[in-house]
Amino acid sequence: MKKLVALLLSVIMVLSLVACGGKDTAKSDLEKVKDAGKLVVGITEFEPMDYKDKDGNWVGFDADMATAFAEYLGVEVEFEIIVDWTNKHLELNNGTFDCIWNGMTLTDEVKAAMDYKAYCNNHQVVVVKADKADQYTTEESIENLEFAVEQGSAGEAEAKERGWKKINGVPDQASALNEVKAGASEAAIIDYLMAVAMVGPDSDYSDLAATSIYVSDEELGVGFRKGSDLLAELEKFFEQAYADGTMMKYAEKYGLENDIIEQK
Repeated sequence: MKKLVALLLSVIMVLSLVACGGKDTAKSDLEKVKDAGKLVVGITEFEPMDYKDKDGNWVGFDADMATAFAEYLGVEVEFEIIVDWTNKHLELNNGTFDCIWNGMTLTDEVKAAMDYKAYCNNHQVVVVKADKADQYTTEESIENLEFAVEQGSAGEAEAKERGWKKINGVPDQASALNEVKAGASEAAIIDYLMAVAMVGPDSDYSDLAATSIYVSDEELGVGFRKGSDLLAELEKFFEQAYADGTMMKYAEKYGLENDIIEQK
């Protein structure tokens, strides 16, 4: 009898442990952000989305909107530069940051790797030396050029899809522009929004020009870990910010008023 009682007690203990182990005691992303008192945002630096002003503060459409979203959540914002763009989804999943908010193109790879919310239309555009821009008006005219592209970017994907052979992978889009400026590459493929902000007269890249060649139409979005409850909060925030004019105010500030996707 004693053996039977002992066996029953052992079974009960095992079942209790299983039951306890089966409970999901992990905190959600929203809870973690609120407990930490900050929203950590993964970015890459480029105008007009995320860049530093003369005082060293992060500004730009994405930076301003991310700051406003953090305020909506009742926390501070902290910006973390994504050093290796090809590993962005790994860093996101490892908790290096809570979201990616940097004018990220919603490629098929991005859509498969994370949850996301689109907010802006964009293109990939070809940039060349200004004194040669009139030579390049069609895809056929540029297909044999040597391109600088950000590794893991939509620009790199488009170049490879078209079978262009001379592709130099660089860490970011600013580096791609520097490659062309220095003559190390003949052309760069970058975001149209970046080209508008950074290329042309009275800019640091005044000797470069954006051609009329768009190699893709795309959407930009904010990325979260799969299943993150922060996405639902962002959707509510975007709807509110679009309705009350906050989103368009920032868009007009950075010249994006014609590119914002309606949020509803």
